Amino acid sequence: MTATTDGSTGAMGPRAASASGPTDTTPVLDGDLRVAAERATARSVEHLLGRQDPQGWWKGDLATNVTMDAEDLLLRQFLGVQDTRTTEAAALFIRGEQRPDGTWATFHGGPAELSTTIEAYVALRLAGDRPEEPHMARASRWVREQGGIAGSRVFTRLWLALFGWWRWDDLPELPPELIFLPKWFPLNIYDFGCWARQTVVPLTIVSAKRPVRPAPFALDELHSDAADPNPAKAPAPLSSWNGVFQRLDKALHAYQKIAPRRLRRAAMNAAARWIIERQENDGCWGGIQPPAVYSVIALHLLGYDLDHPIMRAGLESLDRFAIWREDGARMIEACQSPVWDTCLATIALADAGLSPDHPALVRAADWMLGEQIVRPGDWDVRRPGLIPGGWAFEFDNDNYPDIDDTAEVILALRRVAHPDPERLDAAIERGVRWNMGMQSRNGAWGAFDADNTSPFPNRLPFCDFGEVIDPPSADVTAHVVEMLAYEGKAHLPGTRRGIEWLLAEQEPNGAWFGRWGVNYVYGTGAVVPALTAAGLPLSHPAIRRAVSWLKSVQNDDGGWGEDLRSYREEAWIGRGATTASQTAWALLGLLAAGERDSKAVERGVAWLAGAQRADGSWDEPHFTGTGFPWDFSINYHLYRQVFPLTALGRYVHGEPGPLTARAGSRKGV
Repeated sequence: MTATTDGSTGAMGPRAASASGPTDTTPVLDGDLRVAAERATARSVEHLLGRQDPQGWWKGDLATNVTMDAEDLLLRQFLGVQDTRTTEAAALFIRGEQRPDGTWATFHGGPAELSTTIEAYVALRLAGDRPEEPHMARASRWVREQGGIAGSRVFTRLWLALFGWWRWDDLPELPPELIFLPKWFPLNIYDFGCWARQTVVPLTIVSAKRPVRPAPFALDELHSDAADPNPAKAPAPLSSWNGVFQRLDKALHAYQKIAPRRLRRAAMNAAARWIIERQENDGCWGGIQPPAVYSVIALHLLGYDLDHPIMRAGLESLDRFAIWREDGARMIEACQSPVWDTCLATIALADAGLSPDHPALVRAADWMLGEQIVRPGDWDVRRPGLIPGGWAFEFDNDNYPDIDDTAEVILALRRVAHPDPERLDAAIERGVRWNMGMQSRNGAWGAFDADNTSPFPNRLPFCDFGEVIDPPSADVTAHVVEMLAYEGKAHLPGTRRGIEWLLAEQEPNGAWFGRWGVNYVYGTGAVVPALTAAGLPLSHPAIRRAVSWLKSVQNDDGGWGEDLRSYREEAWIGRGATTASQTAWALLGLLAAGERDSKAVERGVAWLAGAQRADGSWDEPHFTGTGFPWDFSINYHLYRQVFPLTALGRYVHGEPGPLTARAGSRKGV
């Protein structure tokens, strides 16, 4: 995975980019289409089976951007645990992601990004790259042209403040007393989405302690004016929300100077207890890298020695986010996705015709059953008394099971003829009950929490790093509705409310917004199968509008693609270079809508069959996953395998029927 200005979505406009696709695509004659689809399906099945771990799970690499790698080096520098091998390997990866103009982007083919470029530059300086070297000089010149460090996001400046490269007084305040706010009070920690909550709590300790380690070099070359690195800006009007929160931040800065010592110490200790209670068995926090990094720093500032069991386990967990490549480079994953990858792979293989009692599917089901979470987590703050039963995204994340994974795991388990059906049924029943209990008041579902919709956290000056709340989304709601429909619960009031919410959320053009995948192609490809599974007739106006939209954005080569810029620019909606995963999402929507024999489906299937590699896989450098819309993008390396296989399987074998009656009824490929 190398971010380049390849022209596929960079210099060209969205309409021009939409016609571009893999150069190795070979046309498939109409009469040969079914044969080609069957062959492509069989090759893909063989490829995916070969990637299963002996324990039963699948996991593809999860690529994001070089800030993960840069911050890992900054953490090691801060703790004094850097080593030459790791530093050189990280630098090799970061250099490989730099573009010819000296910048770094947050996704393949995307525009240059200031904070990412600054962090990458600083990391390379830590690795020994000199500022006068051509690749470094190009980067620093571009940074200065964009306003320098002063124009970067809060998190970038916070990392620089740890070494005195930025003043703590020039950062937004985040007091640890936040931990004491009651759960009903605005801006209490449970108003934040779980990923932000896990990050904010340790950062309140860092913000209070304001540590500064000796800087190994100066960074004057990254300021537009080194004599005035943070020029004053006029505050927003008091009549605006931004103006209100800016004044609140000024008040918090004043409080920082007079905070009662006993209260502050008690707040930091309470925050530390909160952090420690949420450390997972593998030493990580929430299964994701950023909270783990900040938790380690926070606890270290409170006196926890690096040899303390909590710290040692935390540091060891961070090492597990590293992928060492054959060329010697080291890439850091923001998180790992084995549960998500395994349930999607199971669905793909089953829908491609693999026998439900195939050993690979049974192993996958066994592993998923062992991953069910049966103890409470942070979600029970809003849903006290709800019996646990969800699944998380990662290997170890018992505090934060998520609704999306739980729905897809249930859909996957129902496709397996397990030798212990009573165990399987009991796990599914518990998962269904938990998912239904996590429905928000408006009838829809978020990813991790119910009713996590407060408007205030996103307005804090500190929170400029992406989405910090977890409101319901169309894609998650669709997956839950689809699961409930296959469980025979489409008639229940909760399911009907979810359907009504989805219908109300349809865009005027017929598409649905994609929160966790890029973007409207993902949302529409998720919602249409859910609505038809729940019993909406294929003639329903919402289904027909969705079909019309999907056909209208099909690329000239027969596939589909949508650039991440669609989260910001209307012209990019449904437009972008063709990708295997997005083509599959569009096909899943069209197939569910009864369009199997349409020209659009035939052209899409032909593109997938023609773009397949000889080993049964697909290439996909483009990012089609979403962490935060626009702000944090993901390339799930298994998406390009599981979703095309699912689409081809449904084209060849037809749409899945009621899953409880279907398991065990299909012959293998």
